Amino acid sequence: MMKHYHAKEQLKEFEEKIVQVNRVSKKTQGGNKIGFSVLVVVGDKKGKVGVGLGGAADVAAAVKKAIAYAKKHMIDVPMKGTTIPHEVYVKKGAAQVLLKPAPPGTGIIAGGAVRAVVDAAGIRDIVSKILGSKNQASNVYATFAALESLRTQTEKNQAVKE
Repeated sequence: MMKHYHAKEQLKEFEEKIVQVNRVSKKTQGGNKIGFSVLVVVGDKKGKVGVGLGGAADVAAAVKKAIAYAKKHMIDVPMKGTTIPHEVYVKKGAAQVLLKPAPPGTGIIAGGAVRAVVDAAGIRDIVSKILGSKNQASNVYATFAALESLRTQTEKNQAVKE
């Protein structure tokens, strides 16, 4: 009985959030080939987060692929309490994302694309603004890049010493 409980615990290790489902089609000799591309954010709410894009003929398979990719390419997000250590501005392609630390109790003040990534990472208090692109996929990747570029004070000090 205990083993069964442990197996269930293993399954719910990460929280998965589907950000975007896109129906894509390709012209072929025999007509249109229809598929789906799915953007998924995976996180453990303890500082680990990953983003994956999966494509397949049906949504379920695309989600599975996206989750597998996201789990393989996870990053650790440095946190200071319930927020981020410092303000960060990232421009990735046309997407521009600004993330600012916020005092406890503020909550997540962010648009859909940023909210998904930040929430999965386990950040509770943050203020953000999406500038530039309205493309959700681009904004998710920009947020991911922003979280990747965060450094704690000790990491900064070490970089200065070297």
